[in-house]
Amino acid sequence: MKTLSHKLIITKVPYVSRYAADDQTKTLSVLMNNKECMEISCDIEEERSLIGNIYVGKVKNIVKNIDAAFVEIKKGVLCFLPLSEAEGAIFTTPKDNAKIVVGDELLVQVLKDGVKTKAPVVSTNLNFTGRYFVFTTKRKDELGISNKLGEEDRKRLQEYAQKKADESFGMIIRTNAKNASEEELNNEYAYLKEVHDRVVNYGIHKTAFSLLMQDEAPYIKQLRNMRQDELDEIITDDKEIYEQAHEFLKAHQPGDLDKLRFYSDESYSLWKLYGLETILDDAIRTRVWLKSGGYLVIEPTEALTVVDVNTGKYDGNKNAEATFVKINQEAAAETAKQLRLRNISGIIIIDFIDMKTEADKLDVLSTLNSELKKDPVKATLVDMTKLNLAEVTRKKVKKSLREQLGSYDYHRN
Repeated sequence: MKTLSHKLIITKVPYVSRYAADDQTKTLSVLMNNKECMEISCDIEEERSLIGNIYVGKVKNIVKNIDAAFVEIKKGVLCFLPLSEAEGAIFTTPKDNAKIVVGDELLVQVLKDGVKTKAPVVSTNLNFTGRYFVFTTKRKDELGISNKLGEEDRKRLQEYAQKKADESFGMIIRTNAKNASEEELNNEYAYLKEVHDRVVNYGIHKTAFSLLMQDEAPYIKQLRNMRQDELDEIITDDKEIYEQAHEFLKAHQPGDLDKLRFYSDESYSLWKLYGLETILDDAIRTRVWLKSGGYLVIEPTEALTVVDVNTGKYDGNKNAEATFVKINQEAAAETAKQLRLRNISGIIIIDFIDMKTEADKLDVLSTLNSELKKDPVKATLVDMTKLNLAEVTRKKVKKSLREQLGSYDYHRN
């Protein structure tokens, strides 16, 4: 009998805001692999990310020296639109000239949330994402295929996509499509085409600031993005979440319905059963201990995140060089895990302990690179400098865990 290992735990967590009079609730989703936490997402509906939302925006300003426009998507909410992201724009009023000018109303999708003084970033390339496909409006003749698929799967799925080619959108085939049946592919294709047609064909008749499509709740998105073989059990103790997850799985992933379970033991909460408070505390702690006795110090800054590798409890009585390499190997693997767990994105600099030989440096980089490849979010090892500083970039898909949690005090009975 198969032993359950990968579990997605979804629960609502009351918290006390230091800045608000009333208690509110966050939805917490935690992905566990046996007893190890792999991913955490925390969400308040009222503060939910705008990423993925599609609006009818209105061009308020063109700034030629930075080759960008500012587009208003809500009253007072200006977004940054690089003109390089404006190819194939869909206007509410047909134009002979596709050049964007002040006053234009067009369909835009949010790519990045606003951060402090930086405005949200939008694109006129609309993406409609499913479990197996992404439809895109930018290049209508585009056919992309995940580079994680093998040659045989790529050929089979490419033939399928060519038969389904549609002049109104491009299509990208995701890794999840590998094990999907033709019926599952057909069902999702029909669903995404209906969503695409509804947004594009009806959106052009809507007024400025209309919200045409809102992205799914983070835990629904997590269910959609995970491969079937990655998830053994979905557990929640909230009836509303259970019903929403059940409805989504029934419509889009019926093969996963039997993995969904409602936890109803009122004597011992899901929060306590999985030690979620400790997991949250550990996930935002600056210091992370390694089995070797070394430790990481993870410090986010305005421009990048620094990971400092330290010898910690090493006493100097053993072979120093071999010990440093061992600590660095552990640090490389743990850093990759922490980037995913904390959802750290952008530029990451890892300050490894100095190593004398190029062979040792390459071994450590190889470990780091192989662990980064396990991350479902694109993470790239750039290089290691002469000062043993490894440079990594990780794509931003949502706020970091620290930003999601904010300055709040959690409490559960």
